[in-house]
This record gives sequence, C-alpha cells and structure tokens, in this order.
Amino acid sequence: MIKACLFDLDGVVFDTEPKYTIFWGGIFREFYPDSEGLELKIKGQTLGQIYAKYFPDEGQQAEITRRLNEYEEKMSYEYVAGVEAYVGKLRSEGIRTAVVTSSNRAKMEQVYRQHPSFKELFDGIFTAEDFRASKPAPDGYLTAAARLGVEPKECVVFEDSFNGMKSGLAANMRVVGVATTNTIEAMKEYTDEVIEDFTAY
Repeated sequence: MIKACLFDLDGVVFDTEPKYTIFWGGIFREFYPDSEGLELKIKGQTLGQIYAKYFPDEGQQAEITRRLNEYEEKMSYEYVAGVEAYVGKLRSEGIRTAVVTSSNRAKMEQVYRQHPSFKELFDGIFTAEDFRASKPAPDGYLTAAARLGVEPKECVVFEDSFNGMKSGLAANMRVVGVATTNTIEAMKEYTDEVIEDFTAY
C-alpha cells in the first residue's frame, strides 16, 4: 500500500533542467573550451560532484557558486505540467507528500518567494542540509520516509535523473521516472514506470 510519494525538485516539480543546461553550458565553454557537451553529462549530479570532477580549484568553485547564486535569484520556477493537481489529489486521498532535493535552503528561499504557497503543497521539504550523503546514496529518501513515519516499501519516488533513480532504488522504494531530462528509453534501464509529466494522473 502506498502511503507516501516523494518528489525530486528540479525536473520533477519544476521544469528547470533546461535553464541549468544553459548556465552550465556557458561555464564549460569558458573553462573547458575544447570539450563539448559537458553540460549534458552532469545532469542529475550535485554541485559537490561537479566540483570534484571538473573544478577542484577552490577559487573556481567560489566564482562559479557566486554566478550560480545570481542565476538562481533571477531564474523562474515553472511547474512541470500537472504536478500541482497531482500532489493535491494525493493529499486528498491521505497519501503523504514530500520534496527530496540536493538543493540547499538558500535556493529554496527563491522558490518560496516566487511560489508563496509552495510549502502548503507538501508535508515535508528535505534539502541538502537534512542528510549526509547526496544522491545516488539513499540517505535523502530514507530520511524523508522516517520523518513522515512510513516504511520505504510504502513510498513511491518520482525522479528525472539517473542518480535520483539510483537513490530511490537504493532506498528500496518504487521508482517512477519523469522524462523531462532524459529519454524514456534511457530511463527504462532503472524502472519500467516512466511518464512524460503528470497530466495523465
């Protein structure tokens, strides 16, 4: 029996992945001018993972973080089609809902400014500060389940990234892919349940 649905933020609740592709495309063209498509290879990775692999210099990290913060302050957060209505339907049926994201609380403040009622949609919002290890580790989803008072086997995870799907599977939860970032075919390596958006629910 499903008792909780857990949602990633970028690419699942908000259609922000194309905006981040634009940002990182500019960064990689500046720092890696001879490499193409790196902004596509990093999809679903945390900032720490990106820094560790591509920007080990602390000075570069500080500069990129500053630019990213400025970018996110101006970025618009538009809902993935149908997600608001779907979350509302779940809650009306007594199913608990939560956001589990590797984003930090500072970014979430930008979300709350644009969408003052965002917190009311969910029973919990869990950010990078709430768990030790980021996706693909299961920590975030296990933390959310424990805080909501449900068992992992009673949870459904909605994810758009490979690392996110790995995280949900590692937490022993049912995983539904949302094909806003990766193709349906690619996502089916991790789950047979893949949707384009939430309009059919």
